[in-house]
Amino acid sequence: MFAVLSPIRKSAARLLALTSVLWLAACQPVAVGGGGGPRINPTAPVPVALLVPHGSSSSGDTFLATALENAARMGVSDLDGVRIDLRVYPTAGNAAQAQQAASKAVAEGAKIILGPVFAEAANAAGVAAAPRGVNVLAFSNNPTIAGGNVYILGQTFDTTANRLTAFARRQGKARIVVLHSDNVAGQLGRAAIERAIAAQGATLAGTVAYEFSQQGVVNAIPRVKSAATTGQANAVFMTANTAGALPLFAQMLPEAGLSPASTQYIGLTRWDIPPQTLELPGVQGGWFALPDPGKTQAFSSHYQARFGETPPPIAGLAYDGIAAIGALVKAGKADALTGAALTQGAGFQGATGIFRLRPDGTNQRGLAVAQIRDRQVVVVDPAPSSFGGAGF
Repeated sequence: MFAVLSPIRKSAARLLALTSVLWLAACQPVAVGGGGGPRINPTAPVPVALLVPHGSSSSGDTFLATALENAARMGVSDLDGVRIDLRVYPTAGNAAQAQQAASKAVAEGAKIILGPVFAEAANAAGVAAAPRGVNVLAFSNNPTIAGGNVYILGQTFDTTANRLTAFARRQGKARIVVLHSDNVAGQLGRAAIERAIAAQGATLAGTVAYEFSQQGVVNAIPRVKSAATTGQANAVFMTANTAGALPLFAQMLPEAGLSPASTQYIGLTRWDIPPQTLELPGVQGGWFALPDPGKTQAFSSHYQARFGETPPPIAGLAYDGIAAIGALVKAGKADALTGAALTQGAGFQGATGIFRLRPDGTNQRGLAVAQIRDRQVVVVDPAPSSFGGAGF
């Protein structure tokens, strides 16, 4: 969409195929009552359904499906003293087949569903599984589908916004202008940042929306400068990503006099993917959040040693789902996969660090805060190792 830095946009295309697909329009979640779920026999193999987009005409979907299945199977093999009967069901990447797959899975005895990927498909799977009280751990990060028997595993905007806003406040960067696109993802990102500002005791110094186009970005520049000046802001929190408006903002905001040396730039998305983004002068000094780098690298190396290629970021979610299921089943309780068990406060150790599921169907993840310095990513606040400590 943007005319600047096309090599970066092309390099990011595959990443977007693995992440932005999670943000699809969704219906309201299905309410099945709080904390419910089927009973299991923890001494026998536990049937777990994995819904992935095998059968799709899209090569991107096929790549996703294979990576998720690989990670789930690796997770099963890593469990100690827990037997999982993993059953794979193709969804072809569409909601109708996902609903059929979920219905078939629960009819064949699945005690929990892992997946699917796309938000509409996850919602449809939740509808199908609800009458049998089976919970769904979807790979989406879209909170609009969370609730009832549907839990999302993807990193949410709220988790990222809270982590970064809390850090910013501790660093004295508490007067924040929110800069967001006017599409659905941008609006959801804006809402998450504004909630975080309120929750963390920071100050909303202004909000600027822009049309998701090159001209829209150009038109927004003087309004951002004005909002920052009027609101005496010392930080700008952006929803823009590297394949969209970020390169243009990183170029034009400093040119307009809103220097990153005096006004802290903060990103709701990863600013280190693709690596070429780190070369942009305007992102130097910027902050963003990322999963625990050490654990992420360990997972990636483990996956690569087994399957001969680097896993896409979403693969870790399948591993996380299996890790959570395995940890709960290992306790030996028949109610291990109920909503009440899934949302236990201690959380779980996953592929990229700690995470826990919330009763509203969303999640929290332990994230590190990183800064771009001299075209390198430097962790300035490590990811927490447990809930309740630093970072939460």
